[in-house]
Amino acid sequence: MRVFSNPVGSGSLWFDNLATADGTPVAYDPQARAFLPMPPFCANREVIGCNWIAPEQGAFCRSCAMTALAPDPSITGAFPNWATTEAAKRWAIDNLGRWHWFRPEDPGARPVFHMLAEGPTPVFMGHAEGVVTISVAEADPVLSITRRQALDEPYRTMIGHMRHEISHMLWWRLSLRQDFLDAFRTMFGDERADYTAALQRHYNQGPAPDWRQYYLTTYASAHPHEDWAETAAHLMHLTDITDSFVAAGLSSPEIPSAGWDPYSEPDAYRLIHIAAGLAVGVNHINRSMGLSDLYPFMLSDTARRKLAFVHDWLRRGAQGL
Repeated sequence: MRVFSNPVGSGSLWFDNLATADGTPVAYDPQARAFLPMPPFCANREVIGCNWIAPEQGAFCRSCAMTALAPDPSITGAFPNWATTEAAKRWAIDNLGRWHWFRPEDPGARPVFHMLAEGPTPVFMGHAEGVVTISVAEADPVLSITRRQALDEPYRTMIGHMRHEISHMLWWRLSLRQDFLDAFRTMFGDERADYTAALQRHYNQGPAPDWRQYYLTTYASAHPHEDWAETAAHLMHLTDITDSFVAAGLSSPEIPSAGWDPYSEPDAYRLIHIAAGLAVGVNHINRSMGLSDLYPFMLSDTARRKLAFVHDWLRRGAQGL
């Protein structure tokens, strides 16, 4: 994620800012990729702290307009969790906009989000024909850590959920192309295999002992659909880690040049190599503070090939190139 210029003075703005350091209200324009100091602001600004501009006064921004169902406000914690969830969505949507997904120049369908709070029963996150269902309760750090430990997952964040579920939607869009389907089945396997049975096997038996040779996570090994979603989410993680590193003004011998843009890098293997190197370095820094690794995953040769496959299609797929 980039660091942005202050439109009314000195200093920088970060992606989630609602105001400058001196208190001037600002909002993010995803089309210009810049902050503006004037309305119209998103109608959700006062409700959940959305900091994007709107097409007109009283309207929703581009991201909030994708939310068709909001959580039940009578459920404890629903609105604070929804605010955090929408912030993660804006981050993921803006990242994908760097590859032209869901922007005005993208001719395809946009995702429709159902943001649901959890009452007595949990909400199952997922995707079906363009509709992405998200449990906003996962924004609660205690619940997230509890489920991370219960499911033995080394990484579980709301941005991670967004990237994973949106990746299913991106697969649905790309699957309209036969050339994508043919290439996908060669790389990931046949997605027509029984999904429910595959997940039952995964949860009952666990992954194969050699899963690390072929997959990024144990869940990716469950079914080709999940392998794609996990791999695509990880490609987004690695690209944005690298972009944020560069935007923060940090330096490394791995970075090709001062003005290098990871989202414009055509060589997937070069990008993956640089991102993995930076992640190892930041992992080392985190350990000095007793924190978990930023990126606790190993990239096998097969996983790198899958990441490169996803990179190719996400960079060219939005405009059907």
